[in-house]
Amino acid sequence: MVDYVSHQPPGTVVIDTGNTFLYLVLNGGQAVRYGIGVGREGFTWSGEQVVARKTEWPDWRPPAEMISRQPYLPRFMAGGPGNPLGARAMYLGDTEYRIHGTNKPDTIGKRVSSGCIRLTNDDVMDLYDRVKVGAKVIVLPAQAAHRPFPGAPPDAAVSSQEPASPSSRPSAANAQPQSSRPKMADAQ
Repeated sequence: MVDYVSHQPPGTVVIDTGNTFLYLVLNGGQAVRYGIGVGREGFTWSGEQVVARKTEWPDWRPPAEMISRQPYLPRFMAGGPGNPLGARAMYLGDTEYRIHGTNKPDTIGKRVSSGCIRLTNDDVMDLYDRVKVGAKVIVLPAQAAHRPFPGAPPDAAVSSQEPASPSSRPSAANAQPQSSRPKMADAQ
């Protein structure tokens, strides 16, 4: 993963679905790594998009498919602290997918969404300030995260204060919210 991220241009967002991390590529082979929540079984996706627009305290209108699965959902919820999209949203292309905050920080590191990528509100505000409209977003398939990338040196590692793999994170039974501070990663 480290080698893959280091070969992306600055400003690119790489979403490591399998390990529930989002990387924002910086200059000089550095990246900021954020813990994320991703799509649950049957709601994962991969591919490339761009950040089409950004919104602070976004309103939420659940898509028709979500309402058909969960008819009790409101048809509209104004932006604010109780809104499931959290403090910021970055809309991906012309899809219904977003990178957004959450009012449930205990879901970070888990597979719980309907395909959107969620961060803690502190992290999404930090990312929002760093990412530009038009930025490339690469969403890797979950299984790609477990395959070594060609050319990665054997000692390549991501430097961080938090565990690098989900297996060393707390289980669902004793999960604690992830640190609300993004980590610098050496992507070289």
